Amino acid sequence: METATVLGSSGALIFSSIGLALMLVLSGIGSAIGVSIGGNATIGALKKNPDAFGSYMLLSALPGTQGLYGFAGFFIINSGGDASGQISMLQGTEIFAAGLILGIVSLFSAIQQGKICANGIASIGSGNDVFAKTMVLAVFPELYAIIAFAATFIISSTI
Repeated sequence: METATVLGSSGALIFSSIGLALMLVLSGIGSAIGVSIGGNATIGALKKNPDAFGSYMLLSALPGTQGLYGFAGFFIINSGGDASGQISMLQGTEIFAAGLILGIVSLFSAIQQGKICANGIASIGSGNDVFAKTMVLAVFPELYAIIAFAATFIISSTI
């Protein structure tokens, strides 16, 4: 009986560790891709309108926030000490689920946000005044990463 508890606990710890890794890795990959999409558009737009670099830079950096949500989610779960030591399989599963949810949502959110920002950058490069409108539209995909982060926070409070 004692052996099953130890094996179950170590399995839960592995499961929760994978969830935390997914949370960090997927959100970081999404941010890297999203920022790169905006950066690529910036290089092209600079050829047409080099004076708008400040707008390009802000729009390019916006998808980087999803990686921060992944790190914040990791910190929230890990700071409670729930992801270390003896945890139940249910707790391990909850941490895994939180990591999977926040990681995947942040990945797609950052990529789609990068695409919106890239279109705004291209339009600004062509001489259109669309910075504020692009920022408003780019916030919509970010909302889903915020919701996933909130879900992670709620899940962490039940562990």
